[in-house]
Amino acid sequence: MSKFQKRVLLLLSDFLAINAASVSFLWMKFAGNQLENVELGWRRLQPSAADGTPPFWFVLNHYLYDAIPAICACWLLFFAFNGMYRAQPTLSRFDEVVSVFKVVTVGTLLWFIATFNPEQPFPLTRALIFSYWLTLIGLVSGGRVVIHSIQRQLLVRGIGWRNTVIVGTDERGERLSHHLKLSPAQGFNVIGFVRTHSGEEVAAVGEVPVLGRVSDLGEIISRFQVEVVLIALKSNSHEEILEIVDATGGEQVSFGITPDLYDIVTGHVRTNQIYGVPLMELKPELMPTWEQAIKRLIDTAVAVLVGLGLAPLWILVALAIKIDSKGPVFFGQERVGKDGKIFKMYKFRSMVPDAEESTGPVWVKGEDPRVTRIGRILRALHLDEIPQCINFFKGDMSLVGPRPERPYFVEKFRKNIPLYMRRFNVKPGLLGWAQSKHEFDINSSNVEDIARERLEHDLYYIENIALKLDLKIMLRTVWFVMAGKSTR
Repeated sequence: MSKFQKRVLLLLSDFLAINAASVSFLWMKFAGNQLENVELGWRRLQPSAADGTPPFWFVLNHYLYDAIPAICACWLLFFAFNGMYRAQPTLSRFDEVVSVFKVVTVGTLLWFIATFNPEQPFPLTRALIFSYWLTLIGLVSGGRVVIHSIQRQLLVRGIGWRNTVIVGTDERGERLSHHLKLSPAQGFNVIGFVRTHSGEEVAAVGEVPVLGRVSDLGEIISRFQVEVVLIALKSNSHEEILEIVDATGGEQVSFGITPDLYDIVTGHVRTNQIYGVPLMELKPELMPTWEQAIKRLIDTAVAVLVGLGLAPLWILVALAIKIDSKGPVFFGQERVGKDGKIFKMYKFRSMVPDAEESTGPVWVKGEDPRVTRIGRILRALHLDEIPQCINFFKGDMSLVGPRPERPYFVEKFRKNIPLYMRRFNVKPGLLGWAQSKHEFDINSSNVEDIARERLEHDLYYIENIALKLDLKIMLRTVWFVMAGKSTR
């Protein structure tokens, strides 16, 4: 079962559970004669009815197209904001129930507070919320446990395993491989080992082959479609771990590491137990799900407000570009985005057409003879960046994030700058921590040094990514622009 299939099943299960709980709540209100408005409507429609109480099908039809769908949508959004559709392979059925209990309890308390009326402190409707809470927990957690059980049985049968390599060929790596083999429900398919530079020259560990050295890790991941890299070293030195992460070449894999006893005793790490083998996640979720949702909402809102709200200004800019020089109004250029995916970034054209036809890719300079007269004004006011709102709306970029780079320079930097590809773990953005923190010498002849310096700031942003930091970057960028400094 793939991550996408599991998410779809969870959504479907939650959809059915929430609606069943809502119908159950409605029936309890109906049985307790707490639907006066519906009864009045029934009497108007059926004045000759001997009994003034409507049948339940009438009550259900009354709420079927507005209240029930609205309640379902609110719960699904609340679940999504709390990360209940995030892929968590190691989550047990008990943990699933506990997670549902916490989220539903918080949501029900919010509903309880929202419907509080001091004049009627505890009517029957609010008393029924307790029953609704129990029903919702039971149905949602029950559906999820069934899905989790099905997935577990599929994994036991070898369906849905993730190709895994273990870095480390000594007894620690062999022990980890043995324990994973005894626990097929965890879904790790150990296809081979990777030898460290100090490791012994062996062809196999037990029955599992050694696929190569750490320096070959990127090629191994690509060749064998590896999804998980588990690090099992006697001593977790920072240099070795950084070397292993860098050796992946930016390939999108999950990392797990067997922690040192020192790490466990001092509480520096939180581990997941896999049948007695502690593993900690080396590259955890960078941003809580609810913050990701708000960040995406901000990107979309900015795209709509700036793109449509200031449309008359952009029309004037487009006319000025056409009058100033021949060529298109917009300029599209390939950039590298999240997870190394290529996308086309849009700008207002600020250079002469085909500026790089004879030179090839050129690093942006402060004083560039290829820039047009209108282009200099647009760059000074940062108006050339406005069409990137299209990229915000499409989801290629975010308002805040590391600046996107061109594929030509990415290939150049990834070979010479350690951890350079880690900057693509998040969406690129218009406003970056590197640009808001420091004014770079963009006229420097050593572009690699500039890229290395920017990377330090980008990695800080990635490791500390949060809505609060995004807001700080926005404010700092406004100050930079007002001070007339470059944010490129």
